[in-house]
Amino acid sequence: MSFLIPNRGAGGTKIPLSIIVLVLCGFMFFILLYTERISLMSSSSSSSSSTFLKIKSCPRKDISSKPKEKVREEKPENMEVLDDRFEFDPEECNVAAGKWVYNSLVKPLYTDESCPYIDRQFACIKNGRPETDYLRWEWQPDDCTIPRFSPKLAMNKLRGKRLLFVGDSLQRSQWESFVCLVESIIPEGEKSMERSQKYFVFKAKEYNASIEFYWAPYIVESNTDLPVILDLKKRIVKVDSVEDRAKFWEGADILVFNTYVWWMSGLRMKALWGSFGNGERGAEALDTHVAYRLGLKTWANWVDSTVDPNKTRVFFTTMSPTHSRSADWGKPNGTRCFNETKPVKDKRFWGTGSNKQMMKVVSSVVKHMTTHVTVINITQLSEYRIDAHTSVYTETGGKILTAEQRADPMSHADCIHWCLPGLPDTWNRILLAHL
Repeated sequence: MSFLIPNRGAGGTKIPLSIIVLVLCGFMFFILLYTERISLMSSSSSSSSSTFLKIKSCPRKDISSKPKEKVREEKPENMEVLDDRFEFDPEECNVAAGKWVYNSLVKPLYTDESCPYIDRQFACIKNGRPETDYLRWEWQPDDCTIPRFSPKLAMNKLRGKRLLFVGDSLQRSQWESFVCLVESIIPEGEKSMERSQKYFVFKAKEYNASIEFYWAPYIVESNTDLPVILDLKKRIVKVDSVEDRAKFWEGADILVFNTYVWWMSGLRMKALWGSFGNGERGAEALDTHVAYRLGLKTWANWVDSTVDPNKTRVFFTTMSPTHSRSADWGKPNGTRCFNETKPVKDKRFWGTGSNKQMMKVVSSVVKHMTTHVTVINITQLSEYRIDAHTSVYTETGGKILTAEQRADPMSHADCIHWCLPGLPDTWNRILLAHL
């Protein structure tokens, strides 16, 4: 059988029925495929949607013929990101492996002048740092792309939630970074900041959200949280208890923990079980990694016994490197991190300021927990950033370094903390992608 289509000529054109059926089937298949795609994009909770997300997320370089930089240029900078699940899959993306790429067009979302919440300790430009190239390096993983930080997306993810950072001054800088990244989109009168000695709370009224920080340099209790004991030999860590401070953590929707630098005060440290009542007589000197493991196990037990994984997400940020030995990156006559203006390019670089044994302790403890903890590995990417420290553009004891102190970077350069804006913004970019 065939169909006759009228023609202006004398006769007509016969089209076989089989071709008509084939065309109709193709058209129906297209409609079905289009409908299924719309369904997938509108239902992120279904299993079929999860499959779609995994297919589309974390695009690998060998799949695309376009260089990553060109793809980024095609996306307008002011385009609002509503959902980054199509861009990033934490199971596919290894954020620890990559390189720093210089981008002269990058502008930070805030400055140490525009954000009122930055401690003077981290405000490098305000403190006189003359060059700003350290702000224009972007972390580029080898096999995927980390979405840019979108303040509106971040606050939508935090709507009705408490985000709480727990740790030392490095963790405080990450908290300040997160607050500064989002605060500009929140109108005056709709935001507030409350600070005490240990507990800081930024609130965004419109979103019914809070971004908080709790000072706990060891996570577990110690005799040197506040006031800080400057004599390292007198510091004691109570490795079996977090209850005194954990009451501030309960009820948080997102917990981000970190502890490392304070443990590295020597090869051994004094650990205590029970009360501080007996002072040093009840303490025992342990190898640092042993004491660290005991402290993290106490923290892990609290998480497993207290946190409801259906309501709260738990993160642990790996150690933040220190760069006090310039010989590590091939400058035996250098002045620590002072005057460094570029990241280390050698992908194999690992400085003496990062302890792999301590990193293995974190991995081992987390692996044996019943509660899922997302470990965000910021160590390797931060290792390369010898240029991003506060160096001599900081304060000590509440006072900005004098000209004489700046002239002596071997004694006064801070190669532990980071400038803001700066590297901690990248940590938060990774954290937001995981939320």
